[in-house]
Amino acid sequence: MPIPTRSRIAVLALAALLLPTACSPGRESTESAGPPETVRLGYFANVTHAPAIVGITEGFFAEELGTVGLRTSTFNAGPDVIQAIFAGALDLSFIGPNPAINAYAQSGGAAIRIIAGTTSGGAALVVGPHIREFTDLAGARIATPQLGNTQDVALRAWLIDQGFTATLEGGGDVSVIPQANAQILESFQAGRIDGAWVPEPWATRLIIQGGGHVLLDERDLWPGGRFVTTHLIVSTAFLERHPDVVNAILRGLIRAQDLIAAEPSLAQTAVNRQIETITGKALAPEVITGAWANLTFTLDPIADSLRKSADDAVRVGLLDPVDLDGIYHLDLLNALLREEGRPEVGS
Repeated sequence: MPIPTRSRIAVLALAALLLPTACSPGRESTESAGPPETVRLGYFANVTHAPAIVGITEGFFAEELGTVGLRTSTFNAGPDVIQAIFAGALDLSFIGPNPAINAYAQSGGAAIRIIAGTTSGGAALVVGPHIREFTDLAGARIATPQLGNTQDVALRAWLIDQGFTATLEGGGDVSVIPQANAQILESFQAGRIDGAWVPEPWATRLIIQGGGHVLLDERDLWPGGRFVTTHLIVSTAFLERHPDVVNAILRGLIRAQDLIAAEPSLAQTAVNRQIETITGKALAPEVITGAWANLTFTLDPIADSLRKSADDAVRVGLLDPVDLDGIYHLDLLNALLREEGRPEVGS
């Protein structure tokens, strides 16, 4: 599929996903092979990745894998995950919807499959006290975590719906400024930006530590307040060669989701401890509690919201139209759910 030519910045955002390799992503040999020595799993040190963190820290993935080792890696942004998968350096990862869409599009549907949902909700437009209504956004500077990431696309599409212009270069009625999440908090506290559309726990941190307020909870834009924030993807080649190993990861994910539902306080403690281990600083108790309340942890990938996110990326000039048929592979997850008498999920 051709890369959009409407903007040099759009080209750069999508080109970050492309790595030169000896073969096309997802096209390596699928001849029968024994189990790998190690499965390589990616995730973010973020509350929206709680099922991943619980599965790792509580040992669920390792136990289900048995003699297969588990090597985990943390990432700061979705494009870095996709680069690792394209380079053959990562097998599975928890990730947001738009990087998964881009990976599928750029590889012609070859590189990845979505095999489970994990998290819904947990994103908001938080602004300073001087902005009280949507109309006050004219001339404002609003940050997002990265050009073309899930929150960036959501903000740009919503601004169009409100009648605002926002160019990919940062111009227009509203200036959209991509920044790393930690920088967003610093910029907001210093008054260099007027607000940000960010995932948790950053939305709650902007409120508690930055004195902001929620202008729009993204859940209000979706039917039933449900939209995919994080899901689990796998390299297509790895899925074809090692379905039993993928099945083990899914069993561990189900156990993690069950623990989160049954013992949320224990899960929050485990997640915050791991965030501290990775970043060097735990979240304040009121931050993780506030962020947790805005999230729904679910195995349902909420496929309709993924397709809407793709349509929005096309609408804002960050993606050419893409056919997402085939991006989901939910057979393994649904077989496990049937075994336990649970409702299946759909695509």
